[in-house]
Amino acid sequence: MNSIEMKIQEIIPILEQWAPTAYAEDFDNVGLLLGEAEAECTGILITHDVLENVIDEAIAKKFNFIVCFHPIIFSGLKKLTGKTYVERVVAKAIKNDIALYAIHTALDNLKEGVSHTLGFALGLKNIQVLVPQQNTLKQLTTYVPKENSNTLLVALYQAGAGALGDYDECSFITEGTGSFRGNENSQPHLGKQMIREEVEEVQLNLIFQKHLEEKILQTLFKNHPYEHVAFQVYPLDNTNQEIGIGSVGILDNEMTEEDFLKWVGQKLETLFLRHSSLSNRKIKKVAVLGGSGSFAIHTAKEIKADALVTADLKYHDFFQAENQILLVDGGHYETERFTKKLIHDHLIEKLPNFAIALSKSITNPVKYFSNGKKE
Repeated sequence: MNSIEMKIQEIIPILEQWAPTAYAEDFDNVGLLLGEAEAECTGILITHDVLENVIDEAIAKKFNFIVCFHPIIFSGLKKLTGKTYVERVVAKAIKNDIALYAIHTALDNLKEGVSHTLGFALGLKNIQVLVPQQNTLKQLTTYVPKENSNTLLVALYQAGAGALGDYDECSFITEGTGSFRGNENSQPHLGKQMIREEVEEVQLNLIFQKHLEEKILQTLFKNHPYEHVAFQVYPLDNTNQEIGIGSVGILDNEMTEEDFLKWVGQKLETLFLRHSSLSNRKIKKVAVLGGSGSFAIHTAKEIKADALVTADLKYHDFFQAENQILLVDGGHYETERFTKKLIHDHLIEKLPNFAIALSKSITNPVKYFSNGKKE
């Protein structure tokens, strides 16, 4: 039972402040996929994939909001005839007034998201982003009377400007003289109409994450004393270690390749690992990327990782190892297996008195056959 009442539109910002959709990949389909944001939320069911049995779980629990990792609607739907599992899921969700929200690559690109959780499960330390996303940083430059500068600066800090990595309240300030003249329709904060005014001003420069731009500009306009605010926003090419896909870290103790493969299989709870040729290397620095990650092979080699644990590697991908790295395909679902609990734990922390449950459905579509027995 919920001890508080919330609408779905009040829960979505909790997800998007954590994993902003601004950082989802262009090909992806994230956010609210289905349902009315204005509806009262009766409970949240967390799942890896949305299948019909997951919808049935939500119906049985009387929950009307499902948060999934993979989006059930990935490309445009032209029909709802029930001929495909996607059409049946969507139709059943609509019929039962159940809203669907997908988080997918927004969570993949979170520093402490999908791959970080995989790396942590494998015992990695000092975990960093493997492939930083480009063009995620911007810089704000504005000019304000010196006497108002601290008030504005504090407000911008509170909005998230000037924060990067382990540091916040970062800015660069220069002093100078600003001049302006307002016409007969102006209402100048300082000086008079039609008279040029010179003011002791400071220039404020702050870096911010791109998803905060609207909030930061609203804060600037609200807290700046001038009728018309002079400002510039610049995109930056700087590498941002806070946003990106994949992770890399260090094992406490180096392992042989065979011991590392056993370790990975144990942690992913699978007996089936595909890997590149063994070369008697010791494994210490490990890159991981939950889900499909062949595109990260070059980066993992470039940073001299001893191994890359990911999924969906094709035949020719394994040739890229070139005895420089151990490539390990642990399975798509298996390398993302910790994601469902990650989402659940975040929402429980933010909404401790709300009805939130993990789906009991194992939605991995891949089954294995070994030694004449089904696994």
